[in-house]
Amino acid sequence: MNQEDLLKTILQSDELPTLPTVASQLITLTSREDTTLADIGNLVAQDISISAKILKVSNSAFYSFPQQIGSIKQAVSILGMNAVRSLVLSFSFLTIKGSKKQSRFDFTKFWERSLASAVASRLILENVKDADTEQIFISGLLQNLGELILAKIFPEEYDKVIAAIEDDQQDLLSAEKAVFGIDHTIVGTAVARNWGFPDILVLPILHHHDPADCDGKNSHIRTTVGAVYLSDLLVNILFSEKPEKYHQQFRKQATKLLKLSPAEIEKILDQVHLKFKEAGTYFNLKIKSTKSVQEILQEANIKLSLINLDYDQMNKQLILAKIHLENLTQELESKNKILDNLANVDGLTGVYNHRYFQNSLDQEISRCMRNGSSLSLLLLDIDHFKKFNDTYGHQAGDFVLTEFAKILRDNVRKHDVVARYGGEEFVIILPETGKDEAVSVAEKLRVAIETAAFDDNRESYNVTASFGVSNSTPATEDNFSKDNFIGQADQALYQAKEKGRNKVIAYTPKKKWYSL
Repeated sequence: MNQEDLLKTILQSDELPTLPTVASQLITLTSREDTTLADIGNLVAQDISISAKILKVSNSAFYSFPQQIGSIKQAVSILGMNAVRSLVLSFSFLTIKGSKKQSRFDFTKFWERSLASAVASRLILENVKDADTEQIFISGLLQNLGELILAKIFPEEYDKVIAAIEDDQQDLLSAEKAVFGIDHTIVGTAVARNWGFPDILVLPILHHHDPADCDGKNSHIRTTVGAVYLSDLLVNILFSEKPEKYHQQFRKQATKLLKLSPAEIEKILDQVHLKFKEAGTYFNLKIKSTKSVQEILQEANIKLSLINLDYDQMNKQLILAKIHLENLTQELESKNKILDNLANVDGLTGVYNHRYFQNSLDQEISRCMRNGSSLSLLLLDIDHFKKFNDTYGHQAGDFVLTEFAKILRDNVRKHDVVARYGGEEFVIILPETGKDEAVSVAEKLRVAIETAAFDDNRESYNVTASFGVSNSTPATEDNFSKDNFIGQADQALYQAKEKGRNKVIAYTPKKKWYSL
C-alpha cells in the first residue's frame, strides 16, 4: 500500500478518533475573522463537562490568576480565544480511548508522555523572551498524534514497530517507515489537517523531530516547533533508558534553537518533574511520583560505574550510592519546600500572594464551621497610590509597597495571614476575632502607617491607607459564602474611600457604617 492509499485508509477508518462537537465547532469558529469572545464563550458553555474542566484549570496554579474566575465567559475574556481553544482540544485529546484490539502499545504511558511533552513545551517557551505561550501546551500534547492513530487503527502492525525498537534494531521513525512506508509525523499531520487545525498546531506535528525542516517565514511557528522538539528531548530524559544522552542533546539544542542561557536551562530541568506531576491533577491523569532530572542522571551514572565492578566492590558502591541518594533526596525535599514557599509568596513585598490567601481563607472558614468561631477580614488599599506612582515613579512605588507590607507584618499576630490582594490592595485574615477587635486592629494599623517614615534615603513620603472590615461566624450565618464575605470587606473599603480615605469602616448587614 503506497503512502496516499494508506492515508486514505486512515482517514476513512472507523477507528479514527472523532473530536467532540464543541471542539470541532470551536476550530471552525476560531478560523473566522469575525468571531468574538462572546461567540466562543457561548459555544463552550454548551458543554458542561468541558466548561467545568476549563474553570478548574483556570483557577489553579497552572495560570495563577489573582482573581477567581467564575464563568466560562469570564475565562474566555481573561485567557483569550487561542488559550481556550488549546484547553478544549487538550481535554478532548486526553479523552480519546485506546484500541479495542489487544496490542503492545501502552496507551496509558502514551497519555503520560504526551502530557509531559505539553508541560515541557510550555515550560521551555515561558523562558523565551516575547514568545506567545497561548497554544504551546496543545502543540506539545499533539506532537505524537500520529503514533496514537497508527497504533489504534493498525495494532498488529504497530506491534512490529515496538518489537524493532525494543530489540535496538531501529529508531522509531525508521521502524515505522519499514512497516508502513510512512512515519507518525506524516500521519499526525494528515489527521490534524483533516480536523481543520491551523498551521500553528499542524506544523509542530510535522517537524517536531527535525525543526530545521520548518523553514517558513512565521517566526512564531518556528519558535513553537523548536520548543516542541526540545520537549521531546526533555521527556526522553524522564522516560528513556538513556537519559544522559538526551540530557546532552537538550542542553546543546536549547542554546542553539532558542538561545536559552545556562541559568534558564537549569531552571527548566529543575522544575519539569514538579510541573508534570502538578498538571496531572488538573487534567485528571494519575501520575506516579516522578523523579527529578538530577536524580535520574545520578542513578544513570551509578549504573554505568557499576558495570565492571566485582561483587564486593559493587556492594560497597551500592551502599555509598544509597547514602548519596538519601542525602540527595533530603536536599531535593529542602529545595522543593523553598519552591513551594516561592509559589505562595509575593515576589516584591515578601507577604503571601493572592493564591495563598484564597487557600488560607478556605481553611479558616472550614475551621470556623467546625468550631463555631468568629472570623474577621481586613481589606486595605494605599490611598492615591496611582497618583503617587505618576509623581515619584515606580521604583518609589515599589519601595512604599515593600515597607507598607513590613508594617502590616510587624503589627499583627503570628497566626494572622497578611497577603497582597493585587496592586496596592492588601488583605489580612484575623482568625477567632470579633468585629470590635478587628476594627481595633485595623485602626492600630492605620495609625502605624500614617505615622511611619517611608524614607528611601532620597526622599521621605507620607502614606495613608483606607480599611474595610468584615466579620462573620460562618457556622451560624445563613447562606454564608466566601465571596460574599470578601465582598462585604470590599464594600466597607469603598465606603472608607468615599468618606475621605485614611479611615476604618466596618460592614454591617443593615448598611449602617461607622468610622474611627
